[in-house]
Amino acid sequence: MTAPVTTRSSADLIRAEEPVVAHNYHPLPVVVARAEGTWVEDVEGRRYLDMLAGYSALNFGHRHPALIEAAHRQLDRLTLTSRAFHNDRLAEFAERLAALTGLDMVLPMNTGAEAVESGIKVARKWAYEVKGVPADQATIVVAAENFHGRTTTIVSFSTDESARQGFGPFTPGFRIVPYNDLAALEAAVDETTAAVLLEPIQGEAGVVIPDEGYLTGVRELTRRKGCLFIADEIQSGLGRTGRTLAVEHEGVVPDVLLLGKALGGGIVPVSAVVARRDVLGVLRPGEHGSTFGGNPLSAAVGTAVVDLLETGEFQRRAAELGVVLRGGLSALLGKGVVGFRARGLWAGVDIDPAVGTGREISQRLLREGVLVKDTHGSTIRLAPPLTITSEELEGALEALQRVLT
Repeated sequence: MTAPVTTRSSADLIRAEEPVVAHNYHPLPVVVARAEGTWVEDVEGRRYLDMLAGYSALNFGHRHPALIEAAHRQLDRLTLTSRAFHNDRLAEFAERLAALTGLDMVLPMNTGAEAVESGIKVARKWAYEVKGVPADQATIVVAAENFHGRTTTIVSFSTDESARQGFGPFTPGFRIVPYNDLAALEAAVDETTAAVLLEPIQGEAGVVIPDEGYLTGVRELTRRKGCLFIADEIQSGLGRTGRTLAVEHEGVVPDVLLLGKALGGGIVPVSAVVARRDVLGVLRPGEHGSTFGGNPLSAAVGTAVVDLLETGEFQRRAAELGVVLRGGLSALLGKGVVGFRARGLWAGVDIDPAVGTGREISQRLLREGVLVKDTHGSTIRLAPPLTITSEELEGALEALQRVLT
């Protein structure tokens, strides 16, 4: 790792943020200055094992050499043209990403929330132009406890009051049904429904995995009812669950796929809507856009990410090490852990409230040199880089055992 870039202490930097940085996050008290692979260092040089990986944005670890090299090469050539002009990197990125996902066309954007917003717009346009829904009457069915982002439209269909309170009035056109409930979904879909928008695994809710057959049922229902299935794989996709996409666990191909986070390799924000040609084909010049979407730097890094995924190495690692993760968590059941849900290298761990809140457990792990983050109540999330070794993973599980006892 390189030399420190600051001589200010962690405590000083945390205090310095207080008056000048908006308080929309409640981070753990660690100030990261350097990182490589699965490890980060704070400004004092203390090392921590990263078991969060930027909420899956760092699936390939910090500063993966192939991704850094791709970024450096592109930085020396061209970084931005806007979409007013073509650039020489976008075509390959779109071709390769479409081939990786088994779909036809790519709408490049930047952040995950932008991908979700874009998917909503495309679904509505498709409903009016292809399905024949009367103007301004299209509906989209979503699941309770969802997390798709924090824009005003997206929080309009959130069931998390902390995401909604004080931000109304809200965007109409959404119907909320319980997750993992095909009967409720069937009842909510009608002739106005443009799409069903779901996370194949609900991340923010605590890594909630639906019953076997649920995603297959959603796919069958949306085909039968003549609406789109939009899968938000921004957290669950690109190797995290042991497959390239979480929907692959049931052999499902959605009409529209939303990608982000790991697509930028932890280097630049890259997101995309990937869909069938007849769906994304409804967009015409001037109807949607982004100055930075599809920029050559992002396209170069995104293509390098596809290179890594095409080897299958990271999907295999997530599947194999997922066995280690589940085994370690199973051994903690009744010993401070009251339940967990895991797929690949991704787990939501429910801590016995008598032992501590999710925040308290995260702080105890911080003192042990392990970085995790809490979600609702006494649940913590584990989502290490897919480059983690079995020894590092076992060390993190041993640290969790120590803080629970």
